[in-house]
Amino acid sequence: MPLSPPVPRTARHIRRITYQGFERDDGLWDIEGELHDSKTHDLPSLRNPGQVRRAGDPVHHMWLRVTVNRDLVVQAIESAMDAHPLAECPEAQRALQAMVGCSMARGWRQSIQTHLGGVASCTHLRELLTNLATATFQSISAAFKSQSDAPPRHLGQCTGWDYNGQGVKLYYPQFYGRATKAD
Repeated sequence: MPLSPPVPRTARHIRRITYQGFERDDGLWDIEGELHDSKTHDLPSLRNPGQVRRAGDPVHHMWLRVTVNRDLVVQAIESAMDAHPLAECPEAQRALQAMVGCSMARGWRQSIQTHLGGVASCTHLRELLTNLATATFQSISAAFKSQSDAPPRHLGQCTGWDYNGQGVKLYYPQFYGRATKAD
């Protein structure tokens, strides 16, 4: 473990999130996300009062598949909820269809909030969608290619891709030292 040794402690919650990107034969891309939450201890079931959810059983186990084109526009979306705490949770999946036609290139987080915010959908599905954009960028190299002489979208978005940093100097020298919007 790369972190310092922890003080004595007891695990209580486990969350696993994974993403995978697939290039389809029809030229589109499928990006899939999976969220799995479980507890390390038994707890009362919210969905089935009087019953117990056993340690290790999923509290949330949700899946998303978002299909995008090369311009990062959502063409289709589907979801599944293998485990959820409340009977009403699956109703949140209907609202996901409002994301069809939205772009991951610009304004993705705002689109999620506009179409799925509050009680319109599900916190966990929103979390999966928010970070699904990053998995999409990692899957589709064309997302970073500039159509003009503008810098790729990922430059200036983190320490490693600072316009004044070594990463840009080495891999994108034509943009090295360029002023950012904050400058």
